Amino acid sequence: MVGIVAYGAYVPRLRLNRQAVYEANKWFAPGLRGLSKGERSMANWDEDSITMAVEASRDCLTSHKAEDVRNIYFASTTHPFKDRQNAGVIGTALNVEQNLSAMDVGGSLKAGTSALIAGLNASRDGAPSLVAAADKRMARVASANELNYGDGAAALLCGTENVIARLVGHHSVSMDFVDHFRGEDAEFDYGWEERWIRDEGYAKIVPPAIKAALAACKLTGGDITHFIMPSLMPAVPKLMAKMAGIGESTVRDLMGASLGDTGAAHALVMLVDALESAKAGDRIMVVAFGQGVDALVFEVTAEKDKLPARKGLSGWMARRKEEKNYMKFLAFNDMLPIDKGMRAEFDKKTALSVLWRKRDMIYGLVGGKCRVCGTVQFPRSQVCVNPNCHAMDSQDPYAMAGLECSVMSFTADSLTYSPDPPAYYGMITFPEGGRFMADFTDSDKDQVKVGAKMRMTFRIRDNDQMRGGFKRYFWKATPV
Repeated sequence: MVGIVAYGAYVPRLRLNRQAVYEANKWFAPGLRGLSKGERSMANWDEDSITMAVEASRDCLTSHKAEDVRNIYFASTTHPFKDRQNAGVIGTALNVEQNLSAMDVGGSLKAGTSALIAGLNASRDGAPSLVAAADKRMARVASANELNYGDGAAALLCGTENVIARLVGHHSVSMDFVDHFRGEDAEFDYGWEERWIRDEGYAKIVPPAIKAALAACKLTGGDITHFIMPSLMPAVPKLMAKMAGIGESTVRDLMGASLGDTGAAHALVMLVDALESAKAGDRIMVVAFGQGVDALVFEVTAEKDKLPARKGLSGWMARRKEEKNYMKFLAFNDMLPIDKGMRAEFDKKTALSVLWRKRDMIYGLVGGKCRVCGTVQFPRSQVCVNPNCHAMDSQDPYAMAGLECSVMSFTADSLTYSPDPPAYYGMITFPEGGRFMADFTDSDKDQVKVGAKMRMTFRIRDNDQMRGGFKRYFWKATPV
C-alpha cells in the first residue's frame, strides 16, 4: 500500500493587512476595496521558496529520519535558481545527500500535485520520497494578485509503511490552456479574462478529469468526504464539485481570508489542512488546474491517529504577527528602491570551493561531538575544545539544527545595514555544548533577551547581486 506517511507545512510569521494595501493604493485602484478584507501571508526579507520548503520538510520529518529519504521532489514556480538544482539545496539542509535522487518540478500551478504523483510512484518500491512545494510569487503594485497571493509551503513524505492516507488512484490530463503565464524575463504573471478562463477552461477541462479519476478509483462523487481545489476565483471549486456530482459541503475552504493562494504549493497546503482534521475512512480528492489537471484520491487510515504531533499548518498559522506597513512589504520584495547607504556596499562573493568543502556545516548546521569526552562544538575542528581533553581527530558529525538553544548575549545594531533594522545578533549556546555568533530573525524587541529560548531556522544570509544573484544560505536563531 503506497500513500502519505507524514505531512508538514510552513507559513511565514508576517501577515500583511489587506486594508493597509488598499489604503495605500485606493487613489489609483479604488476597485481593490472588494479584496481589502483579511490578511495574506508575507515572507520575511530572508525567506524564499527554498527556505520555506526546508521548514515545511523539517516539520514533516518530525517523526522520521531524514537520512531514510531516497527521493526529493521540489515543486515551485519561483525556484530561486534557474540553473542550480534547488531540491539539492533542500537535501543538503536536511543532511540528506548520500543515495539521494533530487528533482525540481515547475512550470505550472499543478507542479505540486505532479511532484506528489512522482513521489508516490517512486515510493512503490519502498524508498521513502519527500515532496516539498513552496512559492513566493511577485505581483504588480496595486494589482488584485498582490492581495490574493500568499507565501507558504507544504511537505509530504510518501512511502509504504505506516501510511496515514493511502492512494486510491489518480488521473492527469495535459492541455496547453493558457489562463496566465510568466515569460523568461518577466517578473509578474500576465492573466487572461476571468469569465473566459472559468467557462472555457475550468468548466470544460476539470469536470471530465474529475469523473475519470473517480472512475479509475471505482468511486462516485458521493464517496468524497473532502474536496480540495485551489483557485483564485472562490466560486469555481464549488462549481466544479457540483458539475462532477460531488457535494458542496465537502469543498474545503481556500484559506483566502487568512493566508492567500500559495501558488504551486496551495493544493498540498490545503491537503495538509485536511489531513489535520480528517478521520479514518475519509476520502480526500485533490485537484490542481494549470495547463491541464491532476486529480488524486486518498483514503485516510487509522495510522493517522498514531502520527506524532507536529506544528502543521494550524501551528504555523497561529504563529502570526500582523504587518500594516505596506512599504515594508514593497521593500522586502525589492519593489521599492531604498538608499541602503555605504554600509551596505561590500562584496558578497561566495567562495564556492569553501561552500562545497563545508556544506554540511553551512547548510546542515553540523558541528562535532568528541568521542573521547563527549564535548559538542561548532564548528567541528581537528582538536577538541575541551581544555581537559584536546583530543585530536576525535569528533563525529553532530547535527544541531533541530536543537533548542538560548541567548547568551545579544546586540540590536542600528548602524549596520539590515533590510529590517535594527539587526539583531548575538551569541547563542546549546545545552550539550557548542556556541557561535548568529543572526536573529522574526524577532521583536520584547522577545530578544539573555536566556531567551531560540530555535534554528534556515534563511537567506545575503544575496550576491553582482554575480547573477547567488543567494547565500545559513541558519539563524528565532524565538521558540
